[in-house]
Amino acid sequence: MPTEPAIFFDLDGTLTDPKPGITGSIQYALRKLDRPVPSQDELTWCIGPPLRASFVMLLGGDELADRAIEFYRERFGDVGLFENAVYPDIEQVLAQLRRAPRRMFVATSKPHVFARRIIAHFGLSGYFDHVFGSELDGTRVNKADLLAYALEQTGVDPAQALMIGDRSHDVIGAKKNGIRAVGVTYGYGTAAELIEAGASHLCASPRAVLDHIHSSFG
Repeated sequence: MPTEPAIFFDLDGTLTDPKPGITGSIQYALRKLDRPVPSQDELTWCIGPPLRASFVMLLGGDELADRAIEFYRERFGDVGLFENAVYPDIEQVLAQLRRAPRRMFVATSKPHVFARRIIAHFGLSGYFDHVFGSELDGTRVNKADLLAYALEQTGVDPAQALMIGDRSHDVIGAKKNGIRAVGVTYGYGTAAELIEAGASHLCASPRAVLDHIHSSFG
């Protein structure tokens, strides 16, 4: 079994800022369904959690949630996934982390077919051993299920792993798998949300993430 430390990074709100693409595609879906359309700022709570659950809340039930996801993907698959930006210093942080003997992965609730395109588009693929994401049918959209699958596939020792993410789902999913979770406050979750979920540490910037990983694993 590999003994190197392993770092799992969330994507949205941790590596990249996806606000225009995600919120714009949600707005597109709601317009298609002839439902009220909140502003992009009013939809930032949808960034991070599984998309279907957000549509259930927006639509007041799950009757139209699957149709909403179809409309969302109409726009997101061609336009929205690239309405996105890598957070400042992320690439430099990943490059420095890669210099040490450790394994690095992306673990996102976003479907892996989109996540891999985003990572490749921004030239980040070389920093990661693998990109783990959900299936289009919703399989492994729950972060706990996703991380359990990732651990099984990689043979990573949870005691030698960190999950870096910006929402409570990242922290809760990690804890359920025996992985220590670090919350980042530059994304879309609040410090209070992350602390309540059980984050072991909070980082206000990508550079702070780098410093914490160095102090944790050397």
